[in-house]
Parts: sequence; structure tokens; C-alpha cells
Amino acid sequence: MALSLRALLRPARGPARLLLRAPARLCSAGTQFQYLVVEKKGAKQNVGVIQLNRPKALNALCDGLMNEMNRALDSFEKDPHVGAIIITGSEKAFAAGADIKEMQNRTFQECYGGNFLAHWNRVSLVRKPVIAAVNGYALGGGCELAMMCDIIFAGEKAQFGQPEILLGTIPGAGGTQRLTRAVGKSLAMEMVLTGDRISAQEAKEAGLVSKIYPVEKLLEEAISCGEKIAGNSKLVTAMAKEAVNAAFEMTLTEGNKMEKRLFHATFATDDRKEGMAAFVEKRKANFTDH
Repeated sequence: MALSLRALLRPARGPARLLLRAPARLCSAGTQFQYLVVEKKGAKQNVGVIQLNRPKALNALCDGLMNEMNRALDSFEKDPHVGAIIITGSEKAFAAGADIKEMQNRTFQECYGGNFLAHWNRVSLVRKPVIAAVNGYALGGGCELAMMCDIIFAGEKAQFGQPEILLGTIPGAGGTQRLTRAVGKSLAMEMVLTGDRISAQEAKEAGLVSKIYPVEKLLEEAISCGEKIAGNSKLVTAMAKEAVNAAFEMTLTEGNKMEKRLFHATFATDDRKEGMAAFVEKRKANFTDH
């Protein structure tokens, strides 16, 4: 969620060239998107890219956009050729928050009875690795969306924040939970209670962001990372992702037990045999995802 965009955001410094100028395109399933540009990228077309495409609203997350996001994620999840997924926006805004006009008149009964925002969590349930490539504003729901991803790459001018307090509400899509786990209680509390934003550099120092790149290089670098991930066994990659995510949900003892079970499970796969054989034979592994 976020404040009225004009009230929250300072004017951009200089003209911002948008990455998304093309009309909505088709995903592999042939579905037309109104709020997204969905493509496959990389030399082997094995990286799925989802670009938020509401430039006039600074990619505000309306219900229609999030429903389309879930459809795009489902399509890439089922695609055997896609090994990694990227979610990105424009150079000016990754996503400047939820669509406030859409939620302004909702009642408690509607929110609670309909489990409002529950379907946003689909991003965090995808088994394939998801990379957030964040340029510009990632505020409120935009920051929450980035934190649902597995890796966050940021452009040099990216800004992160949870300004819901300024609207008389609190984050509702994981902002208080994921932010605290990423940056610690003190900084998370400051951001949530004041609505203040942090820069890409501050986000990296705090552990929220993995790497920072020049604005114009961000998507290219994210795709390169996605290609590296997609080149590994998709089956074993899913196991590795599950193990890392367990670290946030379990005690160290239980997490280590789960890791060991998944580690042992890799010995039942053809890809583990191929990977070790390739290492011994000093050649490149040819994984088959079995």
C-alpha cells in the first residue's frame, strides 16, 4: 500500500526514460495482458520476464494487475524451459504502492471477510527462483512485492519504503514481517513508523538488496543472473530454494534436519549423478531436470 502517489513522491530529477513502451504482449499460454509485458529473455529463452506496465500510475498495484501477475507466474511455473523469473517495472518506478483509489472505500467486513490482499502472496509461493529488478520507487505494496522475490537487484536510484502509516494504516502484504527479517527490528521499525524511505545504497548495507547496478544495466544484469540459475538443474534448484526459505520459518535444529533430508533427496536424481560425473570428468554438466 502507499499514499496518494503525488503526495508521497518528490518530482523526478530530470526526464525518466521508461523501459516499458511496448503494448501488452502475449505469454506462452497466449493470454493477453493489460497491465504487464510478459516475455522470455536470455540466449536460450529460459528466463521469464514480467514487467509492470502502468506508467501513468507509476505501476500502482491494482487488483487487475495482481491477478495478471498470478496468471503470468502460473504460466512460467508450468513452462519446462523457464528456469528463473524476473519481475521489474520502469526506470522511474518498480511499483509506487497499491492503488489507493481502489481500496479507499473498503470496509473492515469486506477486507476481513474477503481476506483482502491474500492473493498477492502468490509471488512468494512460486517454486522457481524469482528476481526483483528494482529501479525507482518501490514503496508500500511495491516494496512488499520486491521482498516476496528471492533476490533483489536495485538500480542506483532505487528507493524503498513502507509509508502506510501516513495513510492511517499499516502494511498488509508482508511489509512488517519480511522487512524486519531482512533489515532487523530497528531499521524496520523506523521505516514503518515514520514512512521514511531508504536509498539503494542503504538497502544494500542493511541486507535488503543483493547488488546495485547502473539504472540502464539493471535488467540486463538480472537476466544474466537468471540465465546462470536457469542453467542449473531446475529440480535441484527448487530444493535449494526450499531449504533457504526454511531458514526463516524454522529453528536452526529443524532447519538443519530439513536441509539434510533435501540433500539426501538429491542423490535420487539423475542431475546429481550427472553433476558429479561432469566435475570428475572435467566437463560441463548436461542437466535434464530429472
